[in-house]
Amino acid sequence: MKDQIKKFLNEEQDPKAIEKITSKLNDLLMKNEEIGYIGVQKKPALTVFPDSIVLTNKRIIICQPKNLGLSMDFTDYTWDQVEGTFVKENILGSEFSFSTKTDLTVSIDYIPKIQARKIYTFAKEQLDLLKQNNSSIVSSVTEEEVEEIETEEVTNFAEIIPASVPDFSLEKEEFHNPIPVAKDNGLAGLTQDELFEKLQNYKKLLDNGLILQGEYDAFKKEILSLM
Repeated sequence: MKDQIKKFLNEEQDPKAIEKITSKLNDLLMKNEEIGYIGVQKKPALTVFPDSIVLTNKRIIICQPKNLGLSMDFTDYTWDQVEGTFVKENILGSEFSFSTKTDLTVSIDYIPKIQARKIYTFAKEQLDLLKQNNSSIVSSVTEEEVEEIETEEVTNFAEIIPASVPDFSLEKEEFHNPIPVAKDNGLAGLTQDELFEKLQNYKKLLDNGLILQGEYDAFKKEILSLM
């Protein structure tokens, strides 16, 4: 047992409190759960059964002895429930607290300052690790959704493409039939300025899509022949 608790006695934790906690936690730890740090209260007055806080790679566990140490209350909070952590250093020890996403604040006071700092650091590391894992999951899901959407778009596009392209080959004469222009259009009696104005009007009609290029070319050719 001494070897088991030795690694948690770096900052002058009470060996008896650590031994009692670790013996009870053996049956409480989940699969692949490991204890990272244990902090123990050190009140000014002699406290035979101090409260403790245990941080694992999965949760925070508050340990409170009851009935003169014969029993103990355990309250735990998983890291994904924790919103933020805080440390307040007082004259006699420090107070470590954390808030949950349900607006609950949990505190444990009279933690030796160096222990409180180690608790705070370990908690920040776990929360940062959780954020990184969540970001990786979101990124992976987003990439899969984009890939799925792109595949669906390509599939839908393939569905609307006809299996065979219709044959639009026509005789060349059909594409080069001159567009008929009315001969009696009143252009013969106009001055050059009026003809030029007419040509400008036809250009505006062409730009606005009201006549075709072939129609404009025919009008232009006729007007130029009269100028």
